[in-house]
Amino acid sequence: MPRISAETVAQHRANRLRDLLDAGRAIVAEEGPEALTLAALARRVGLSRPSLYEYFRSREELFAAIVTDELPDRARRLAEAVHAADDVPAKVEAYLRTVLAMVVDGSHGAVVALSAHALPEASRRQIRAEHEKLLAPLAGVLVEAGVPQAGLRALLIHGAVEAAARTVRPGDPEQGEAVLQALLDQVLHGITSAG
Repeated sequence: MPRISAETVAQHRANRLRDLLDAGRAIVAEEGPEALTLAALARRVGLSRPSLYEYFRSREELFAAIVTDELPDRARRLAEAVHAADDVPAKVEAYLRTVLAMVVDGSHGAVVALSAHALPEASRRQIRAEHEKLLAPLAGVLVEAGVPQAGLRALLIHGAVEAAARTVRPGDPEQGEAVLQALLDQVLHGITSAG
């Protein structure tokens, strides 16, 4: 029987799963999503492929597991940022600033790339449900401010965030701040703002 590296078998499995997900993210960050295969992951962590199948039955299941593992932490970070701000404009800024920071740290690209692959419908539903939780802090701010159709508006703002994310250059904080300021101006004041 293989040795376990935790007090219980359940904890050992949870630790191994964490290691596998982290290694999968590292492969995507270093080499791109096409490089993430079950064989590459098994080599990276020093695990046999049959042992790896105890955690993931397919590449698609691995992709979905990485994405759904990442999203709850992002939702928590967004909720904390919004909660720490004082008023509606500050809460919106905290939300947008946190989202763009996630883009700049590089992990956002991996999540988007993995999500774009053909995944089973059950995995896509799970990812959509987790993704909706990312919008909840922003929608809550808009409800608090009395903005009509808060859910729809949050979704539209998220579209602007995605557009801004495509223009941010990692490693260029000055340009990132300029993008953030333009996004804030657009979201809070619309196109009529003198900026």
